[in-house]
Amino acid sequence: MIEVRNVSKRFGQTVALDGVSMTVERGEILGFLGPNGAGKSTAMKIITSFLAPDDGNVVVDGMDVSEKPLDVRSRIGYMPENVPLYTDMRVQEYLEFVGRARGLSGSNLKTRLSWAVEACQLEPVFKQSILELSKGFRQRTGLAQALIHDPEILILDEPTSGLDPLQIIGIRELIAELGRSKTILFSTHILQEVAPVTDRVVIINQGCVVADGRIGELKQRAMGSNRVTLCLDELPDNLEAALTAAEGVERVVPLDERRFEIFGSFEGDLASTVAATAREKGWKLNELHEDPFTLEETFIALTKEAQSGRVRA
Repeated sequence: MIEVRNVSKRFGQTVALDGVSMTVERGEILGFLGPNGAGKSTAMKIITSFLAPDDGNVVVDGMDVSEKPLDVRSRIGYMPENVPLYTDMRVQEYLEFVGRARGLSGSNLKTRLSWAVEACQLEPVFKQSILELSKGFRQRTGLAQALIHDPEILILDEPTSGLDPLQIIGIRELIAELGRSKTILFSTHILQEVAPVTDRVVIINQGCVVADGRIGELKQRAMGSNRVTLCLDELPDNLEAALTAAEGVERVVPLDERRFEIFGSFEGDLASTVAATAREKGWKLNELHEDPFTLEETFIALTKEAQSGRVRA
């Protein structure tokens, strides 16, 4: 549905994107991760034809963005990081204006307006001036304008910025629901926003894609080895030798006198292997659990890997 092919973009001496390639399949929700300034917004502006790439090209639904920008825009609902709201309008007036600009009229406009207002929870401020809205309600108004024409593709740049926790949950649920029938690319630098909505992410840093895949796969790549934390009631003799002799165990690292971190292969069940060894040796366990990377640890490890020059996805 969306193909970004070796896209580069420079602003003077600053390289915003450096040979970025990625795809978003039809009906997929893709999380686009990266710190502020990584190039996420620039990539989204190129996908939506607001910017032209210096090198490379983007194809949306079989159409080159540079050759057929209006056709591409008709299929996209775009919520930029800073939504261009007309603050002298009321919410109702603004959304009606956007709907008419998108070709809606009559009962169709009324139906889509009602749906967008309900989906984005704008009923309390529907008659208010945009100038009077909180940042959270401005974000939701921006999301409503991206949805009003029922587009096939949604490009959402930091859609939960400025929202309170309950509003964030509501937007997550809406994105997940919309993902059943639409192709969605959404960016964020808040890593906790991704996992509840999708398990596939592209991570970008300093204008380069440093990782692309399922969250579980990327965690394994970042970790290098599986890891289990073990805590015993008493320290037995030859513990390290007994554990490293077990199948799949690579090394044992003491954390303190009775706690150990055990590293091993992702093949098989490392925790079960350690538990079986403990039973066989008669060790008394106080604690045994897998210790996978968090999404934050995965992000840090992969970006550091790319910066060191060892990996470039």
